[in-house]
Amino acid sequence: MTTSSSPATTQLMANAIRALSMDAVQQANSGHPGMPMGMAEIAVALWSRHLRHNPTNPHWSDRDRFVLSNGHGSMLLYSLLHLTGYDLPMAELKNFRQLHSKTPGHPEYGITPGVETTTGPLGQGLANAVGMALAEALLAAEFNKADAKIVDHHTYVFLGDGCLMEGISHEACSLAGTLKLNKLIALYDDNGISIDGDVVNWFHDNTPERFEAYGWNVIPHVDGHDVDAVDAAIQKAKASDKPTLICCKTIIGKGAPTKQGGHDVHGAALGADEIAKWRAAAGWKWEPFTLPQEVYADWDAKAAGAKFEAAWNESFAAYQAKYPEQAAEFERRMAGKLPADWAQKAAQIIAGADSRKETVATRKASQQAIEGLAAVLPELLGGSADLTGSNLTNWKASKPVRAAKEGETGIQWGNHINYGVREFGMSAALNGITLHGGYKAFGGTFLTFSDYSRNALRVAALMKCPSIFVFTHDSIGLGEDGPTHQSIEQVATLRLIPNMTLWRPADTVETAVAWTESIAHHGPSSLVFSRQNLQFNERTDAQIANIAKGGYVLKDWNDDIPSRKIILIATGSEVELAMKAVEPLQREGIGARVVSMPSTNVFDMQDAEYKERVLPKGVRRVAIEAGVTDFWRKYVGLEGGVVGIDTFGESAPAGVLFKHFGFTVDHVVATAKAALEN
Repeated sequence: MTTSSSPATTQLMANAIRALSMDAVQQANSGHPGMPMGMAEIAVALWSRHLRHNPTNPHWSDRDRFVLSNGHGSMLLYSLLHLTGYDLPMAELKNFRQLHSKTPGHPEYGITPGVETTTGPLGQGLANAVGMALAEALLAAEFNKADAKIVDHHTYVFLGDGCLMEGISHEACSLAGTLKLNKLIALYDDNGISIDGDVVNWFHDNTPERFEAYGWNVIPHVDGHDVDAVDAAIQKAKASDKPTLICCKTIIGKGAPTKQGGHDVHGAALGADEIAKWRAAAGWKWEPFTLPQEVYADWDAKAAGAKFEAAWNESFAAYQAKYPEQAAEFERRMAGKLPADWAQKAAQIIAGADSRKETVATRKASQQAIEGLAAVLPELLGGSADLTGSNLTNWKASKPVRAAKEGETGIQWGNHINYGVREFGMSAALNGITLHGGYKAFGGTFLTFSDYSRNALRVAALMKCPSIFVFTHDSIGLGEDGPTHQSIEQVATLRLIPNMTLWRPADTVETAVAWTESIAHHGPSSLVFSRQNLQFNERTDAQIANIAKGGYVLKDWNDDIPSRKIILIATGSEVELAMKAVEPLQREGIGARVVSMPSTNVFDMQDAEYKERVLPKGVRRVAIEAGVTDFWRKYVGLEGGVVGIDTFGESAPAGVLFKHFGFTVDHVVATAKAALEN
């Protein structure tokens, strides 16, 4: 890392980014050269003069976090990672956007060393960065001492006009300003161009005033092609007691002789002629994908990074000697490990739910599970999008997160975040908190509003990021609020997201299992809970153990009814309905097995032998769920039956609605008989 460098050196460093970006996009004949060329000097200022990181250890806990929210400019980040010494050889840059490369079209977490989060859907990286900065502030408040700081880093984010046009930028930045996240520094690529052309025709906001209204520190009118000017702005931002937006005026595709400043340079290869003209104009004499050693020497961050980490290790050793228990706790949490006695504690939480035998709403059962989790997991960090009293995401000892008091910096530590009415921002910030490390974070809203959050859930699944999304009021069972708030298709569509695990438990015990499994899961979870009370179910120890398999036999048919048998598969509130249908079916001479399937995702991952035991072939099946019916055809087949709802609900008391839409014992019995007669 350098504190300053000559104009010739910084120009060479910036042009190295331009050359690599142009060459990679040209070779792939696909990509976005405009942003990397326009932000090259901004990258030089940040990455060579400010960013504290160690390329040889991308997971060092106190590194600065860098997020490329305008992820289409991925070659900027790949160039920086290659140049500074990460494990990203030139061969990978040559393989840009090719199958199984470490340089996909947009940055992907877990694919490329040094990439902190998956970006591309504009604005989400900015919200991820807010979550990372929030995690840093909370960890600092929790672990730092007057004589020892082991958490002290910044979160930097690059963003463009598109990020600021997306509504999530308002949600996330409003929250960041309210919480005064002063370690968050955003550098805005103000080039005035998007895919359709000059953004002034559809985006003429006064961005500095907008961010000042959020409570941000704003540094306007910075020449984004002047490394020293950007450097000075970052220095100023680091001294602020607020999050900072640095508005950098840039030219998209800077240096492209005939294409710079226009929308054509945004998302297409420049062409061999244009690149040749750039090389001539810039005096760039090296062949494609070739750089002089002096450029590598100027960019190399390995030695500086090793010094940064060594200094931190020395500080941490002193902290460890003085505060051994907290040091061990910090190491455990940053490593993403659960407490050594986690399995025992999880079993106790489940056993407690079983012993209480309570008939309560599963949202209440969830709160009870959270109480147990909070007692054994100090890293638990809850929250809600202005629905805490409805989602029940808080607990007796929870403390709300609040901004630093006047005249102070940092944050007032808490373990429950009031996100406000910001479902999308909350979900993306949750991903940022989780990716940062140190917390098991969850946030809640009504299930129907999962649609507001959908793309953040999808990106969490793409990253296999273990964020936990709590969704309550899961069906027409919420009643009088009507179809705007009654979920119909949401459960099915959330199940269809690859890598997403959804749980819809039937009572307190299944809820406890859903929570403990989600805490230990290496991927995102959606927990779906009822508003209304659900009947407690008696179980054997073996049945309780099988809940974790996603589906299990809750009640079996009588062996003395050998010929006419039906399997009733149900989830959540409809398990109670299935159980009530067993006796009437027996009176009709039909033996009924009830299979509770709180997680179809988990059940589908079981081995064939277990699935055959639960759902034996040759026995007709009926699925019962207060949602769309098509999803269940893979379990019941065309010959089976589904008791569900394929229309929007209505405004009425829950009991009236369930009867109106056919969620009655009589309808279940009739559907089962029809399935047997098919």
